[in-house]
Amino acid sequence: MKFARRKTAAAIAGAAALALLASGCSSDSGQTASADNPLELTVTTFGTFGYNDLYGEYEKANPGIKIKATNIDRGSNARTDAFTKLAAGSGLSDVTALEEGWLGSIMEVSDQFVDLNDHGAADIKDNWVDWKFEQGTDPDGRVIGYGTDIGPQGLCYNGKLFEAAGLPSDRAAVAELFGGENASWEKYFELGKQYKAATGKAWYDQSGFVWNSMVNQMEEGYYTKDGELNVDGNAEMKAKFEMLADGTGAGLSANQTQFDWGNGKAFTDGSFATFVCPGWMLGTIKGQLESAGGGADSGWDFADVFPGGASNWGGAFLSVPKTSKHPEEAAKLAAWLTAPEQQVKQSAAANNFPSTLKAQEKLVQDATPNELFNNAPTGVILANRAKGVVAQFKGPDDSVIQENVFLPALKMLDAGTSNADAAWKEALTLLNDLVVNN
Repeated sequence: MKFARRKTAAAIAGAAALALLASGCSSDSGQTASADNPLELTVTTFGTFGYNDLYGEYEKANPGIKIKATNIDRGSNARTDAFTKLAAGSGLSDVTALEEGWLGSIMEVSDQFVDLNDHGAADIKDNWVDWKFEQGTDPDGRVIGYGTDIGPQGLCYNGKLFEAAGLPSDRAAVAELFGGENASWEKYFELGKQYKAATGKAWYDQSGFVWNSMVNQMEEGYYTKDGELNVDGNAEMKAKFEMLADGTGAGLSANQTQFDWGNGKAFTDGSFATFVCPGWMLGTIKGQLESAGGGADSGWDFADVFPGGASNWGGAFLSVPKTSKHPEEAAKLAAWLTAPEQQVKQSAAANNFPSTLKAQEKLVQDATPNELFNNAPTGVILANRAKGVVAQFKGPDDSVIQENVFLPALKMLDAGTSNADAAWKEALTLLNDLVVNN
């Protein structure tokens, strides 16, 4: 890639390397865990991973292994945690989850992670869809992460609210309403304005997630394939921003707070009618409904359609940092947790979509109805939505641009305190301050 290692990345790499030299803690002492030689493996995940039962299953099948798990509430906080510990040269768990959005930054310090090729990665690489395995491989061919889930996107919608607005609620009819294979963002916002006129209510929860989805569909997002920044002067991106700003200006945004939604209340009180849904977001909605006392009767459904066509948003990887005292055992655990059999169980627990081929095939074969989403066969729908997905290159500051450059500008739109031109200029100012000149 053409992008240069930033000062922060170099500092992280230097600090971590010094710590490794000082501690000498990147080997297993040559012993395998057993009942007579017990050891503890630490694991850090974020959001909804669905691993709790799997930890117990692994411990039972591997006497001597005790798993100490930590789950951080959201990916952005997990990113801060990971890079703080990388800079300190210690503290990362034996198995550490990485998010797709900040994988570009991790690749700048990929030499601080165990090369899983040394632990059999080549023997299992065909488990995954090819682009997922490639994402976890650095430019030098070192595999630093086993893929967990991927994020093909479908459309979540509230059937009760659609009916109240005179719109069809049957998921096949909803897919056709949005244009089926020709679904577009233009149609999405057009329907939103119709819904707003009929009900006086918002169409989507907030602009940030809609924007993420729009950008992820572009052939090149915040970075070009060659690793160059791709925002300032990007006419296509600005046009999408203006389209979203027009919809938000028309009152289509409920101005909700990401990953909060009033402790889930907005999913039960009719605050908005549609929600962009990568596979993992189904688990997020489940948690929000539970927090608000909602359930299957809340009206949410899942349609096999998405404005603008196929796209992927999110997905994670399990890595083993070189600071692990037990890299061999940690690599075994990471491989087991991401194996197809476990990905099927993870999908059931977390409502996400697996990245391994056999796990995807199993979900399609079973076609299990998802009670929370009006018995939608979510696995089948997500498999359909995964067709045609091409992973977008994520640069080193991709998540920073998403969360600290565009989100503040989009919040101004949601609050009604800015227009498209002013919000776009604010985003460019933040880009220069936080990325270009940093």
